[in-house]
Amino acid sequence: MTQQFSSQVHDNGVAEVVLNRPPVNALNAAGWRGLAAEIEALGLRPEVRVIVVRAEGRGFCAGVDIKELASNDKLIVDVNAGNYATFKAVHLNKVPVIAAVQGFVLGGGIGICGAADIVIAADDATFGLPEVDRGAMGGAAHLQRMFGVQKTRYLFFTGEMIGAPEALRLGAIERVVPREQLRDTALEIAAKIAAKSPAMVRIAKEALTGIEDGNLEDKYRWEQGFTLQAYMSPDSSETRAAFVEKRDAKF
Repeated sequence: MTQQFSSQVHDNGVAEVVLNRPPVNALNAAGWRGLAAEIEALGLRPEVRVIVVRAEGRGFCAGVDIKELASNDKLIVDVNAGNYATFKAVHLNKVPVIAAVQGFVLGGGIGICGAADIVIAADDATFGLPEVDRGAMGGAAHLQRMFGVQKTRYLFFTGEMIGAPEALRLGAIERVVPREQLRDTALEIAAKIAAKSPAMVRIAKEALTGIEDGNLEDKYRWEQGFTLQAYMSPDSSETRAAFVEKRDAKF
């Protein structure tokens, strides 16, 4: 199986995890499981102080591999587990996690951003959750952590995308930079955090997570139950078939 991501740890304690599964960085079930394990393991390494998650290619992440699910819808349980584990590994990591995103940020890409501590976006980044149009659910808890209730519902129901400048205006992301500056900016911020006391930063991460309203993992798990319900509907099968066949869905 082709590796769907890579990682490295720099001398200053900043770890980079890079998604790289052309053409759209949509990971399959095995990819999501592996990504979760890698991010969690990096946070447990004493020399790691900050994690940057970024991607190669046109966009950051298009979520799950719809074609894999279209060929075997029973894999939804495995994919759900991988998504849950990945977002939890980011959100509850021992160290701060920075998401550096460009182009399309969809589905599981939203999950990573919504679980992250800081999001840096290229000026061409667009955020969205086309789950209704893909016959699935999930990710709204993470989108809501970024955008708030009303904007989340608008984006979820309509499937529309929101650009980086507007996301910045709404306070959903920390910074917008030209794409060619994205990696350097993320690493610069990560280095600033990594230069501080590792013990204090780890304590701060746990403390800040503990004062959040609600439990992100429980909220997402609730949503995932509705993904299984959605997959039992013939409309869900039709949306996935239409996506794979590049046609409009018919209901």
